Amino acid sequence: MPVIEFPYGKETLPFTIPENRFKTELVSRMHYYRAGKSQEDLVRDALAAPIGTPRLSVMAEGKKRVVFLASDHTRPVPSRIIVPLMLSEIRKGSPDADITILIATGCHRDTTREELEAKFGSALMRDEKVVLHNCDSPEMVYLGKLPSGGGLVINRLAMEADLLVAEGFIEPHFFAGFSGGRKSVLPGIAGRKTVVYNHNAEFIAHPKARTGILDGNPIHIDMLYAARTARLAFICNVVINSQKEVIYASAGDCDLAHRDGADFLSGKCQVEAGGKADIAIVTNGGYPLDQNIYQAVKGMTAAEAAVKKGGVIIMLAKSNDGHGAPEFYKTFAEEKNLDRMLDTFMKTPKENTRVDQWQSQIFARVLKHASVIYISDAPDEMVRDLHMTPAHSIDEAVKIAGRMLGADNASITAIPDGVSVMVKE
Repeated sequence: MPVIEFPYGKETLPFTIPENRFKTELVSRMHYYRAGKSQEDLVRDALAAPIGTPRLSVMAEGKKRVVFLASDHTRPVPSRIIVPLMLSEIRKGSPDADITILIATGCHRDTTREELEAKFGSALMRDEKVVLHNCDSPEMVYLGKLPSGGGLVINRLAMEADLLVAEGFIEPHFFAGFSGGRKSVLPGIAGRKTVVYNHNAEFIAHPKARTGILDGNPIHIDMLYAARTARLAFICNVVINSQKEVIYASAGDCDLAHRDGADFLSGKCQVEAGGKADIAIVTNGGYPLDQNIYQAVKGMTAAEAAVKKGGVIIMLAKSNDGHGAPEFYKTFAEEKNLDRMLDTFMKTPKENTRVDQWQSQIFARVLKHASVIYISDAPDEMVRDLHMTPAHSIDEAVKIAGRMLGADNASITAIPDGVSVMVKE
């Protein structure tokens, strides 16, 4: 009988699936990929041969004010590796440059000092100037209209820079196609109104606003326009495996380098569902992506593609931060009718998009497709308020799923890391 290890927080939970119930395990091939070089060498090689731009050291020549966009606590970017190498390149071209590391929090909560030190190391936090983006700050710059018609408002620090650069990582993204690249600007350092307009209900429902799709994706089109308008000059993005290790790096132009990394990833993480199962057991890949229920919706979308209509999704996400988004939680706690909820979203004008409406819209779609049993450290009442059934072990969850389906031998598909795969139905 297959024993599957499911990431949960900073550990894994093993579960043995009976042979007669096991349908398949969906795992990205990139987790087995061997780069043949160290993580540092992969990043160095990318920085030495950028795509579509000169070397970063050349671009930094004569630049006095440099802003470096870095990811926040919700992203497993190996910043300890990427950031020092990029800073070295910048200082090679401009030794006296005034560099500010701007944490691209988007609309997330502030990253704590402890989280920043865990991400960058205490030495970098001691030696470098680090600032948190605030999407509600009055100190923002209006840059005109996005292609969609929404107003583009960007962090003033970034706009006053002589050189704007970014780190990041690339993974499948459930409505932007892929993470990374242009997302460092929108939503990373954009104003709240810009973010919510870009994430409006019409765009979220668009058939091209799906995992692995960039061309024709209206959300991506706005994001790339924002990055170009903000003059994001250079990026270094990486692809990581299940151990959060760099297995590929790409640097240079914010579109061309991003697409290079996305192409590499696509070739490794597309998986065939092999027919839909009655039950899909899935995770968000463990820490740091499973710190709250809000983020866990991403992993659920992989299970949505692998489970039958009316089936059961068992989601494992530690959720030590609880729901992670007050408006998201409030939406489901106050509205029990999913059809009415979705109808309200679609009738909401783009400019009036509610905070976290996009996540609620996708989550409601998942809940209409399948029941969700949620294994976490979050309070049971909170889980129930979010229209899910709480459980405290995989064994308990599978038994509950059997009762829901009226079958003790329901088929099971395992997806150990739902955010790392693109499931082809």
